[in-house]
Amino acid sequence: MVATPKSTVVRVPKAGEMVAAQLRRQIVTGELRAGDSLPSESALMAQFGVSRPTLREAFRILESEQVIQIRRGAHGGAHVLVPDAAAAGRYAGTLLQYRGATLDDVHQARAALESTVVSTLARKRSAGDLRRLEKALAEGEDLLGDPIAYAEKHDLQFHRLLAELAGNQTMLVLVDIVFAIIERHNQSFINVHRNDEDAGPSVKATQKAHVKVVDLIRAKEADKAGAFWRRHLVQVSEYMINDPGETVLDVLS
Repeated sequence: MVATPKSTVVRVPKAGEMVAAQLRRQIVTGELRAGDSLPSESALMAQFGVSRPTLREAFRILESEQVIQIRRGAHGGAHVLVPDAAAAGRYAGTLLQYRGATLDDVHQARAALESTVVSTLARKRSAGDLRRLEKALAEGEDLLGDPIAYAEKHDLQFHRLLAELAGNQTMLVLVDIVFAIIERHNQSFINVHRNDEDAGPSVKATQKAHVKVVDLIRAKEADKAGAFWRRHLVQVSEYMINDPGETVLDVLS
């Protein structure tokens, strides 16, 4: 007896979604660049053979993804935006809020991501990578006398530089998404503890950890570098999080 295959319902994309997909492709491939104006509505309607309501539905989709911006007035119309990890971070933050994720959960994910980033960088680092890391260390050293400036202007930038130099674009985007949440919490923490006496020793300990991880990267000690960075980030989370049950909602609301 031959089994009868079950019927499968195939969802056909709506015309607005198909137009949005075509325009999105032009944006992400660089055919349309940041700041460019899209052609007029009448030109796009003729190009895609769609009605005005269908085209505007495509615009709504792309605007919700923050890859275009609709402007009003004499210089109005649809303009291309650079795809932004911060926008993805805001969406991810909303999803984590909905799921009741704790801030500790976010920091654990950060430690896992960044330790992998550091191990990857240590295995492939170049002379140019080391020059950029040394420059970042020097910038951090110059800010040690101003702990608030160090925390606000340097610390996360150093972490992001590690991810950038590791060269994996997927990990870099994931790090940026996590940082969009971490940065909000960091700023809140800084505002509360702006006048604390232990701020100076804290940034000095952080700078010391930065120097150590660069030494391990320079030596291509990939496993040691990753393990060291994970320990450092666990210490950071223990210092930054007062309540392990604090949720992402508490930070982003």
